[in-house]
Amino acid sequence: MNLGKAHRVYLLGIGGIGMSAIARYFRFHGMRVEGYDRTETELTRELEEEGIYVHYEADLKYVPPFNDLDNTLAIYTPAIPESNIELQFFRKTGTAMYKRSQILGIIAAESQCVAVSGTHGKTSVTTMTAHLLHQSSVGCTSFMGGISRNYHTNLILPVKETNVVVVEADEFDRSFLRLFPQRAVITSIDPDHLDIYGDFSHLLDAFKSFVGQVNKGGEVLYKKGLPVEASWNEEVRFYTYSIKGKADFYGTNIRVEEGAYHFDLTTPFGEFPDLRLAYPGLMNVENAVAACGLALLSGVTGDEIRKALAGYQGVVRRFDIRFRGKETVYIDDYAHHPKELEATIHSAQDMFANRKVTGIFQPHLYSRTRDLAEEFAASLSLLDELILLDIYPAREEPIPGVDSRLILEKVTIKDKQLCHKEDLPHVVENLKTGVLLTLGAGDIDQWVEPIVEILRRKEDV
Repeated sequence: MNLGKAHRVYLLGIGGIGMSAIARYFRFHGMRVEGYDRTETELTRELEEEGIYVHYEADLKYVPPFNDLDNTLAIYTPAIPESNIELQFFRKTGTAMYKRSQILGIIAAESQCVAVSGTHGKTSVTTMTAHLLHQSSVGCTSFMGGISRNYHTNLILPVKETNVVVVEADEFDRSFLRLFPQRAVITSIDPDHLDIYGDFSHLLDAFKSFVGQVNKGGEVLYKKGLPVEASWNEEVRFYTYSIKGKADFYGTNIRVEEGAYHFDLTTPFGEFPDLRLAYPGLMNVENAVAACGLALLSGVTGDEIRKALAGYQGVVRRFDIRFRGKETVYIDDYAHHPKELEATIHSAQDMFANRKVTGIFQPHLYSRTRDLAEEFAASLSLLDELILLDIYPAREEPIPGVDSRLILEKVTIKDKQLCHKEDLPHVVENLKTGVLLTLGAGDIDQWVEPIVEILRRKEDV
């Protein structure tokens, strides 16, 4: 496909975190960009402010005229149902249509691609890697799955000539198999998206295929202990990383000084003592080791890494401290997989020892709740108190017999309750806790600001 032929881009599901980065990319390149999303959000309002046309009602009055369809590129996500009349219009008219992952693959193919994969942790590592490269002499373009706090966007554009693109390689729907990177990292391989893969063996096969697509002479960096095998690609070099024991890239002497993590980094490129990361959560030290490894493999110098890492500010909704009061600290996090919940809860407990930790969790997808109910319950049982919201369905229809009670009845702590979203303000108003977490990938983020306001009022700050 020749992207240069199109001068108009129409995105169905434009408000998604991955789609909005694509929209921004084409707008930057001077195209008319427009699209539909079901819900108006802060992100869609930002797109409109940037000159991108967004509407929130599926209606044919918004689609391009017939005489312009040959120059229109239509991009959609699997979250858009086939019944959507705008999607049907583009299919019937034979307009060039692509999934977001296809477009990302086309863009990445024109560059030296650095791909960050993993069932969790990839947004943090992508954003951190992009920051390290962007602040260095290497430079990069980056499509991120979250909003960088350094740049207030999910798309980093180069400020100097560079052929490097850093992308988040999403395993959902096997999207990452559209990529043929020069360099790849794998942060985790845990059972997830089993509605797509059926079982773990097929998920593992997809990661095997992804590694097999790394270009000859490239590199694969993976967390030590993952079931990755060198036989998956005999034309690349494999490296491991860790903060729990020796690996090719590993962190040691991890400590907290004046509110920031400090650690020593050992790598095949040498020793880098006393690196500073002022971003909370021990899992982010591990993410930093992975990002530093990718940066070094990409040609970033140790001095550039040291300076850029110290200035890293994190990602919105990733261990995102939204309120610090006299009694309560409030942290919002995207965690929606049992392993992510476990890591976030442990980090909160480590950071705020001896404080009561209360979690408000919104399960994401009926199928994930059904497949991982026991694992969710085990992770949530690490809390002192649990408030469990209804399942956010996203693209799914309800599954008979699957609701939040499936998790709740397996949670072993006594202080637990179900809660409907509309009752959340009343529940938060009456909470007595030291640390409050909101956790989930659905629309729980819409409650972050109201919760902050309640806490401000309660603590008179």
